[in-house]
Amino acid sequence: MSTVIDPKPSSSSWAKGLLAGVLFALLGVGLLVWLTTGTGLLHLLRSYAGGSLIHIDQPTVVRQIQQLQRLETVRFSMDKIISGEHENPYLPKFLAGDRLLLVVHGDVIAGVDLSQLRPQDVSIQGKTISLRIPKSQILVTRLDNSKTRVYSRDTGLFSSPDPNLESEVREEAERQLQEAALQDNILKTADDNARSTLSALLRSLGFSTVEFV
Repeated sequence: MSTVIDPKPSSSSWAKGLLAGVLFALLGVGLLVWLTTGTGLLHLLRSYAGGSLIHIDQPTVVRQIQQLQRLETVRFSMDKIISGEHENPYLPKFLAGDRLLLVVHGDVIAGVDLSQLRPQDVSIQGKTISLRIPKSQILVTRLDNSKTRVYSRDTGLFSSPDPNLESEVREEAERQLQEAALQDNILKTADDNARSTLSALLRSLGFSTVEFV
C-alpha cells in the first residue's frame, strides 16, 4: 500500500493569499467609508496623517456656533419672603391698610446669545481658532408658581383686598431675584461656562487650540 502525502503550500502562494486578503479588506473599508461619509479612504488617511480628521472652514464654524442660539449656561435659584402693602394717607393701617407677605421661589437663567456671533468674530489659522463671543446676559427671570404662595395678608376693617397688590409683589420679587443673581456674579459664571462649552465643541471639530479674545 502506498501513502499519498499532500504537498506543502509554497511561501509565495501564502504571501499572495495574504496580500489578496489585505486588498479585499482595504476595499471593504474604503467602500464602507465612502458610503457613510462620502470621503475617499486615501483622502481620509491623508487627513489623519496630517493630524486632523475633519477639515472645517470659517463659515462652517460660524454657522455651527450660531445654531446654538441662546446658550443657557447657569441657573440661579432663590427662596425668599417678599412683602408689599398699600396705605391710606388719612387712616391707620388696621382700618384701611392692605399688607401682603409672599413666599416666592424663583430662577434666574443666564447665558450667551450666540445667534449674534458675526463672521468677523471668528479667525482660523490651521488648528488654532480665535473667537470673540457676545457678552453674557440674563436670559430668563421667573417665579415658580408651584412653589410661590401667599404667606399672609392683612386687610383693614374698612378696606377690601387690592387685586393689584399681589402682582406688584411678584414684580418686586422678580426684581430682587435678578439683583441677587447679579450680586452672586451670575454673568461671570455664565461667561466662563459658555467658554468651556464652546472649547469642548471646537476641539471635537478638530481644533487643538481655542482662544477667546
